[in-house]
Amino acid sequence: MPKFLRIGVLQSNVSGYTSKAWCVRRVGSAVFLKWGAVEVQGAGDGRRVYWTRLPQEKTVRCGTTQRAQDYAKAAIARRRSHRYEPLAGPIALRRRSAERSAELKQALATILIVDIVRSTEKAAKLGDARWTKVMGHYYAAVRKELKSTRGKEVVTTGDGVLATFKAPASGVRCATAIQKAVRTLGLDIRVGLHAGEYSVSGGEMVGLAFHIGTRVAAKARAGEVLVSSAVKDLMAQSEIRFRDHGVHQLKGVPERWRLFRVED
Repeated sequence: MPKFLRIGVLQSNVSGYTSKAWCVRRVGSAVFLKWGAVEVQGAGDGRRVYWTRLPQEKTVRCGTTQRAQDYAKAAIARRRSHRYEPLAGPIALRRRSAERSAELKQALATILIVDIVRSTEKAAKLGDARWTKVMGHYYAAVRKELKSTRGKEVVTTGDGVLATFKAPASGVRCATAIQKAVRTLGLDIRVGLHAGEYSVSGGEMVGLAFHIGTRVAAKARAGEVLVSSAVKDLMAQSEIRFRDHGVHQLKGVPERWRLFRVED
């Protein structure tokens, strides 16, 4: 059964950061679909994916085998265009007690969002084989810098990375180091950082902080590292230099936020 995984902030989801999986299987003229929220643990070969609750299921009777094949092919193409990544491994159903599932773990961190600029255009230009190789080098470079600055990788989003840091200065240093490292690959990235609280419950990282971090990154141009005023205020004694980037309305976020650009 082909499986696809999407990790990222839903445009209409102000409340949190949700991972979803989608599966398709064909038997004769019938197509079986399954989808729902998932929890992603780890990264790379050690990544594990769990359904956070029973997934939704649907059976489509297509009448003929050919129609079923066409339906499945079109469904897969649509999901790929929605930035799902192929998922080779299994999706397990994690059994939790009702009491444990209801628990929320609170955390405070500096959140880093890295995104490749014009990634779809570059992938189309290079072709699947070359792009896969470039992405392998890209993630290796990102993880090297995360390790050296004690950042914690939370999820990858197809062509981006979300990570957290205990110290905002570490997050900023990691962002600038990643920016320099990926230039050798011919890639331009935009980076956003925000500091705030979030909650972890089941497969969801819930909190406006993730949404704000993503919106900060979206305001950055190619080669820029932008931080929110929350990050800047926590670094009053730091030697890192910032330039005022003005006050912005972040889509879906209450109030207006002053952003700052990290200076080389």
